Amino acid sequence: MPPADNTAALAEATRRRSERARHEAEKAISAARRTGGRTSFAAIAKAAGVSRSWLYTQPDLVAAIRQLQDRQPAAQRTGSQPASVASVQRRLETALARIKQLRAENSELAGRLETEYGEIRRLRGVSSG
Repeated sequence: MPPADNTAALAEATRRRSERARHEAEKAISAARRTGGRTSFAAIAKAAGVSRSWLYTQPDLVAAIRQLQDRQPAAQRTGSQPASVASVQRRLETALARIKQLRAENSELAGRLETEYGEIRRLRGVSSG
């Protein structure tokens, strides 16, 4: 017995899922338009329960989201605040202590290198004599 042909049912299910996704995305865009909040593709996709990649395949929805984004003022910078004087002082003290430590290590390594070069010279002198 040949397998049943489910293509019509699958096509119908796909069409309904696509319509539902579009409807939810349009609702999310309308809600963003009403609230006037910051709009991003990620926020619209999350609110609609769809993927961002799907949103980007819908040119009219992309245009609507970009139109919303163009109407919104640029986001206020809420980045890090300038460091306090005490914080900068601590960082400077830490850096100076590290520099002192590295200079001591460097000096020790230079001394060890001089000793090893001396040993190499001594060994060359012994082998060629």
